[in-house]
Amino acid sequence: MKKRIVAVMMAAAMALSMAACGSSASDSTSSEAASSAAESASSTGEAAEAGEENEDVKISLVFKTLASEHWQLMKAGAEAWADEHPEATVDIVGPPSETSYDEQLNMIETTRNSDYDAYVIAPLQSDQVATAIAGETRPVIAVDTAIDAPEVIGFVGTGNEEAAKMGAIEAVQAAKDAGWEEIKCIEIAGVQGDQTNTARMNGYKAGINEAGGEFLEDEVQYAEAVADKAVLCMEAIMQKFPEGIAIICANNDDMAVAAAKVAAESGNENYANTIFLGFDGSTAACEAVLDGRLTLTCAQQPYEMGYLACQAAYEAANGQEIDEVIDSGTEIINTANAQERLDTVNGYIEG
Repeated sequence: MKKRIVAVMMAAAMALSMAACGSSASDSTSSEAASSAAESASSTGEAAEAGEENEDVKISLVFKTLASEHWQLMKAGAEAWADEHPEATVDIVGPPSETSYDEQLNMIETTRNSDYDAYVIAPLQSDQVATAIAGETRPVIAVDTAIDAPEVIGFVGTGNEEAAKMGAIEAVQAAKDAGWEEIKCIEIAGVQGDQTNTARMNGYKAGINEAGGEFLEDEVQYAEAVADKAVLCMEAIMQKFPEGIAIICANNDDMAVAAAKVAAESGNENYANTIFLGFDGSTAACEAVLDGRLTLTCAQQPYEMGYLACQAAYEAANGQEIDEVIDSGTEIINTANAQERLDTVNGYIEG
């Protein structure tokens, strides 16, 4: 990734050669530099085709965390974009976990006090982040999870509700194929109140019910998006429903795989044909699908999210209009396509 190099004698050279760099009100340029920068911003596509460097743009990306495969893949996509755009700087940070709310807010505040030209944010708590960016005049792009704020000009990510609905419909069919007559579903959810978690829950509920199953809304178990707590949730479900449940859906793959492992090791034959549905399309999930430990997963495209978010931020910083919603795509992974997905994800990780 390209790193910005600050010359020691910048002040002496500024009057002769510095071009405008984004929308900061503190920038000062000669009329020739300003004209050159304007021409560069208006002809970004032509310059890219010619292999020329456009106006330098510095982009900040603040993710929910960097401590899982999903976010590492998003980071890889952003870095791939940066490698293709040496005229831009991309800085990526994330707090220790998806419950490190204060740490993320501090990161956002720090970046806003720096000379970035555009921001990409995956909010842990959308309402708090909306407050934190209030009044920001530089472009802000939400990625993975939307932010309801006038400062945000675009969203890059998965249609979480629709993707979950697609997975739920396929899970109901899988349950029918497995011989279940009473198709009930319990969700092991992520962080209560999280916008993405809510969207996926709504999608699961709609898909299960529309396909002829029953989503047990009163039985939802919250596991804060971590596998260890999903284990406890699954144990609680099995204790309350020893007769078995047709479908267990989870807010992410880590929780789905952990729950499936609990069922497999429990010795309760009533869970032998339970359909386990995850979300993300991680390598662990693909491997679990291939060896029969997981039935399905709704695969996001985090690599594409990172790449497309950087592109949107770059274009916005150069004064171009971007789409309000940029869908990075999704697919349902089963035994038929799990190997292909695994090969693709491993290729991204290995670089």
